[in-house]
Amino acid sequence: MTADLAGAHWFKSSYSASNGQCVEIAHLNNGTVGMRDSKNPTGPSLTFAPAAWDTFLSATKNGEFTHS
Repeated sequence: MTADLAGAHWFKSSYSASNGQCVEIAHLNNGTVGMRDSKNPTGPSLTFAPAAWDTFLSATKNGEFTHS
């Protein structure tokens, strides 16, 4: 999925740590959600369709990406 990221308003979660290991999120005009590495704002980014973003957030909240 390709989205126009020009003029996107990027923000970090209020839960972000101060160690620089953060991602930034932007809610885009076409309803998609962009995600990028805060240390490399001009680098690549991911774009999620709304349903995929909801699935990603649910999985994250449920600990599905936590390594033991």
